[in-house]
Amino acid sequence: MENHAELFEALQTYFDGLFFCDKDKLDVVFHPAASLFDAEKGVIFAEPVASFNADVGGNAANSPHALGQEPDAEILMVDYLSPVSAVAKIRFRARKNVYQDHLSLLKGENGWQIVAKVWCLEKVVDRI
Repeated sequence: MENHAELFEALQTYFDGLFFCDKDKLDVVFHPAASLFDAEKGVIFAEPVASFNADVGGNAANSPHALGQEPDAEILMVDYLSPVSAVAKIRFRARKNVYQDHLSLLKGENGWQIVAKVWCLEKVVDRI
């Protein structure tokens, strides 16, 4: 299914944006109005995507790639709500942190884009 390949391409762009701390890739895959959420500290934390992309995208010198880490990311599940809406559950490692994300994606005029991200720190590993 073409839709499937396009969605997986968007998820790979997301993984590459995180791995290389590449703001341009993150800007492409996130819708400009997207927000990110977690509740790790017992309260809901919301961050606009522009802030996230600037923080992560401005950290290329400390990116997993620059530190010699091998790519470590996987798609755990994709659930299509319609031909233009889906939810993806993914796992990736950035330095010593292993995260899980639930990504809500919509396909619009710019292809598949993440419109919301709920994430959690799954675990911390001993190695970079």
